[in-house]
Amino acid sequence: MATGRATWSYRDTYGDSFGRTFFRRFGPGVTSSIALGTYLGDPTDEVDANYREAITLALESGINFVDTASNYRMSRSERVVGEAIREASTDRDAVFVASKAGFVPFDRTRPKNPGQYVRETVLDPGLASADELAFGSHTIAPAFIDEMVDRSLDVLDLDHIDCYYLHNPETQLEIADRGTVYDRIEAAFEVLESRVATGDIGRYGVATWDAFRVPDDDESYLSLPEVVRRAERAAETVGNDGRGLEAIQLPFNVLMADAFTVESHAGDDGEPTSALWYAHEHDLHVFTSASIAQGDLAASIPEAIDAQLTGDTPAQRALNFARSAPGVTSAIVGTSSVEHVAENIAAGTFDPLGARAFDAVFE
Repeated sequence: MATGRATWSYRDTYGDSFGRTFFRRFGPGVTSSIALGTYLGDPTDEVDANYREAITLALESGINFVDTASNYRMSRSERVVGEAIREASTDRDAVFVASKAGFVPFDRTRPKNPGQYVRETVLDPGLASADELAFGSHTIAPAFIDEMVDRSLDVLDLDHIDCYYLHNPETQLEIADRGTVYDRIEAAFEVLESRVATGDIGRYGVATWDAFRVPDDDESYLSLPEVVRRAERAAETVGNDGRGLEAIQLPFNVLMADAFTVESHAGDDGEPTSALWYAHEHDLHVFTSASIAQGDLAASIPEAIDAQLTGDTPAQRALNFARSAPGVTSAIVGTSSVEHVAENIAAGTFDPLGARAFDAVFE
């Protein structure tokens, strides 16, 4: 597991190579404000090898956070993350590992009959009922989440996962009303609180695509204050001191800034606030997905915004925009090649925007 002593030592080793606030507090220690993503790419041996080489290089160059999920690339991403951590010269205790559960994962390749696979691996063993499956592939049923934690530990070949997310729980809104979905989230949180108590995971979070960045009348909306309240209740039910919910993951970039601009979550004073500000004020770490819009911002950034950002390339400037937002602990970027690793590491040598400069982007 990532420890305070090891992550601070990692920061001492690499910190002088980077700009201001590149390393930020998270969990027991500090993490790089640029993180490695493992979502994109075909489920092939060639892509596995590229990821393995890229992750190993990044861990040995100053990036110590790796984000994956049980379903990414047919479970291959989890497996490669574990292999890279073992191959790297970096101490495992200096690396934060995050994974997720919600979508039914396949095993290396797509089965010939996905429906039969889901029935045999999820429904027949009683991990979820048919009415808990959205699109025949997504569930946050407690037994399923519990099984997925074990599966992630096994596939990663690690004895601890530093942050474990519920993956896109808003998907459940396709088959259940909002109140029922909150109940399902709370039940899943109870499982994750139990796994925090046993030491299998260090903390947990909610990884979303739409839920926290859309208006409150959107069909995909989930209230961040209500999610936090459900986590507090789950911790109380399990008997933990304080909630284990410490992180959220959501898209944020130059083209998708809704998490900062859309005020759809009730603050303590009852006034609406954005997801980023709510997280900032309620001890939630934000990890941004799609930080360079899944590659779209690697070519160019809108001119008016680009002029205010730092970095030698559009991708670097896009990354620095994402990690400059209030409440953001780390910006996740897909890293499946050593060339991209070098570019992403170089992004961290530039200082992030100050608060005034960041706000100026929206004027």
